[in-house]
Amino acid sequence: MILKRLSLATLLAASVVGCTTAPNTLAVNTTQKLIQYERNKSDLTTKSFTLASGDKLVYAENGNIAGEPLLLIHGFGGNKDNFTRIADELEGYHLLIPDLLGFGESSKPMGADYRSQAQATRLHELMQAKGVASNIHVGGNSMGGAISVAYAAKYPNDVKSLWLVDSAGFWSAGVPKSLEGATLENNPLLINSKEDFYDMYDFVMYKPPYIPKSVKAVFAQERLANRELHANILEQIVTDNVEERAKVIADYNIPTLVVWGDKDQVIKPETVKVIKDIIPQSQVIMMKDIGHVPMVEAVDQTAEDYKRFREGLKK
Repeated sequence: MILKRLSLATLLAASVVGCTTAPNTLAVNTTQKLIQYERNKSDLTTKSFTLASGDKLVYAENGNIAGEPLLLIHGFGGNKDNFTRIADELEGYHLLIPDLLGFGESSKPMGADYRSQAQATRLHELMQAKGVASNIHVGGNSMGGAISVAYAAKYPNDVKSLWLVDSAGFWSAGVPKSLEGATLENNPLLINSKEDFYDMYDFVMYKPPYIPKSVKAVFAQERLANRELHANILEQIVTDNVEERAKVIADYNIPTLVVWGDKDQVIKPETVKVIKDIIPQSQVIMMKDIGHVPMVEAVDQTAEDYKRFREGLKK
C-alpha cells in the first residue's frame, strides 16, 4: 500500500516538473524507479528519435500500435510523464507522448525556437518517422495546447481531432489576477529555490496531491538547473498567440474538445469563450474545483470525458 501511494505521489510530481538529478542520490534513484513502475503499469516504453537538426527527442509509446494514434503534448515545465497515469485509461489508443525540445530527457539547446510552430514542426517530423503523421489525433495541456493548435493549423488534412486542456496561446482573454505584474524575475512558474517549487506545486493545482518534501526536492533541483533555459522559453511562449492559426481549425471543421479547470490560476477559465468564438464546432467541458492540469488532478473524469468525445466522432 505504501509503495502504491508513493508511486502515485511521485508520478504526480513528475507530471508538473520532470525528473533528472538532485543532491540526494537515494531519493533520485527511488523516484526514478517509481516513475518507471508507473510507466510499466501504463504499458509505456521510452524511446528516442534524432531530428534532422541533430537534436534528440525522447518519447513514450504504448504497445497498442493497432489503435488510432494519439499524440499527447505536455505543458511548460512538464515532460512526457504528464500523461503517464492517464495513459493507463487511454490504452485503447496508440499513444505517443514526447518530451518537447527543452524539457525532460530531450535536448535542451539554449538558442532554439521554442514557439508553437517550431515545436509542432519537430513533432510532425517524429510522427512522420513513426509512420502515423497522416491520420492522427492530437491533445495538449497548457503550452502543449498551443502547440496542438499550431500542429493542426499547419497539417489540417492530417489531424482527425483536437483535445485542448487548459490551453495556452489564446492571449486575448488576458491574464489571471494571480499573474498580473509577473516578470521573468518574479514569476510563480520559474523556480529560484526549493521553496519556490513547493509554492508552484500548490499554485498549479487546486487540490494538489500529497507528495513528501524529499520527493519534491528531487524535482525542484531540475527546475533550478534549467532556470535560465525555462526563462528563455517562457519569454517566447507568452507572446506566441495562436488565435489566427486556430481559425484554420474552424475552416477545416476539425472536431475539438476543450477542457478547463474552473480554478485554473495559470490561464483564465474565461479563455474557453475566446476558443469557442474562434472554433465554433468545439465542445467545452468545465471541470469543477480543478486547477491547471486536469489529467493529473482528475484522471478518471478527464479520461472518461475524452473517450466519450472520441466515441461521438464515430456517430
